[in-house]
Amino acid sequence: MTRYGMPYILEDRTGRLTGSEFIDIHERLHLAVRCTARDTSHTSYMIYNTTPTVFQSAVPKPLVGLDFGPNNTLGTISFSSVPMPMWKYLSKSTPMGSGRTRRFVASDGQTYQWARHAQPNQEWTCTNSNGYIIASYSLKAAGEPEYNNSSGCILEVAEQFGHLAPEMLASLLIMRHIVAFDLA
Repeated sequence: MTRYGMPYILEDRTGRLTGSEFIDIHERLHLAVRCTARDTSHTSYMIYNTTPTVFQSAVPKPLVGLDFGPNNTLGTISFSSVPMPMWKYLSKSTPMGSGRTRRFVASDGQTYQWARHAQPNQEWTCTNSNGYIIASYSLKAAGEPEYNNSSGCILEVAEQFGHLAPEMLASLLIMRHIVAFDLA
């Protein structure tokens, strides 16, 4: 894949946890979050790669599955049909610490950490073990105009970590869910 020296700037079309599309402004990557089941016992979401050059099947295969438990509790995350408890996948950085800072090991074997309000103008920041910012999620700035088909929220992923974008998105969704439902 050609490198441009530009991060993936993924527009969050809805800004909602219940489903959205994350589309790179340079059309290099499209990820879709879809609710696939909802009842009193659980709510399930799938993350798909819907990039036109990749998405060619009538029935896309999910990259990641998120299954939340009853009353919005944490459930499981699945990669390739192997479920893992969310609390284990995305563990607190310190045992007695806030649920607003959590870390996970990605498919590249490296540890990454999401933190809320760690950087100015970023709602969420994901760093690697060396402290480099790998991804961030920013809300629409106050006073910014309304956009057609966009919430104004942005998930930015460093270009060299683009292959981890689905994992960054999945872990970010869990972090946002933890805050939204006060699951610290």
